[in-house]
Amino acid sequence: MGNRLFFRLCFTASVLTLIVVLLGAWVRLEDAGLGCPDWPGCYGMLLGVPNTEAAVEAANEAYPERPVHAGKAWKEMVHRYVAGGLGLLVFTIAATAVRRRRQPDQPLVLPVFLAGLIIAQAVLGMWTVTWQLKPLVVTLHLLGGMATLALLWWLSLRTGRLLPAAAESTARRMQPWVLVVVAVVAVQIALGGWVSTNYAALACTDFPRCGGSLWPADADFADAFVLWQGLGVDYEFGVLDHPARVAVQFVHRLGAAVTALAVIALAVAVWSRVRSAVPRRATAVVVALLVAQWLLGITNVLASLPLPVAVAHNGGAALLLLSLLTLYHTLRPHDSARDGGRAERGIPS
Repeated sequence: MGNRLFFRLCFTASVLTLIVVLLGAWVRLEDAGLGCPDWPGCYGMLLGVPNTEAAVEAANEAYPERPVHAGKAWKEMVHRYVAGGLGLLVFTIAATAVRRRRQPDQPLVLPVFLAGLIIAQAVLGMWTVTWQLKPLVVTLHLLGGMATLALLWWLSLRTGRLLPAAAESTARRMQPWVLVVVAVVAVQIALGGWVSTNYAALACTDFPRCGGSLWPADADFADAFVLWQGLGVDYEFGVLDHPARVAVQFVHRLGAAVTALAVIALAVAVWSRVRSAVPRRATAVVVALLVAQWLLGITNVLASLPLPVAVAHNGGAALLLLSLLTLYHTLRPHDSARDGGRAERGIPS
């Protein structure tokens, strides 16, 4: 019963994390990241936003550089409230793991690590506001959210026994290659975050060309990836010049090509070497999500970044990551679930 409860907590937290990731993308794309100029409250209010004439006047006087925009403020606060609920749920998971730590099938390391990761995410969320959407901080915040989602999903897979393991010994030899592709996808997600935080999504408005050329001659790669650009700068709407934004967009496109090649090579290897049905189906899902991501990315460019498509592109990246973890899980042999107790501690075997 205890293990079933733990699984339900992890699965619920996974779903909630995906919602937080999507809300974060929505807030960013709606230019509402600085809808509240302070943290954790909004114009000094922990609950709600200024909505009376007197409250709005006081808020505008306290933050003259950020006049109240109620719509943007509410978007940001909804994101914070849901993220706060996720934090409480992750702390509950960690507390449950500590309380049940003497149970042989109870993961402990990852739940405790996740509690620390949530605290780090809160700090990054604060810096996102106080450092005025600094691209490095916002990108790290995105990666932290993806890492939280991935680890919670991994705990759900291992504690819920959601999918059977492969029976073939050859299947396990494919696991390191899955991890390589996971790393490639993680780098591509970071590049996507860099595109978004530097407002470079529409630096090239054609496809497959970029600015009318397959290799844009005016791209400024030297200035495109300067990670630390100092504090005290308002990064809303970006500070890079157009050639640097072109370089950011173009490198993201190159990353998409590398990711596609990596996923296709992995799919061919799994389909040719593994006969078990579940890993093959998991691989098909990975490929389908890759195709969907390409279509969403192209649509973003050609249709000038429609909000639903752009948010879906963020969600697609998250689902692609989770599908690869699921594939890794299905490739383990039957007996690896008790491989020296590693799986029970929440550590990939």
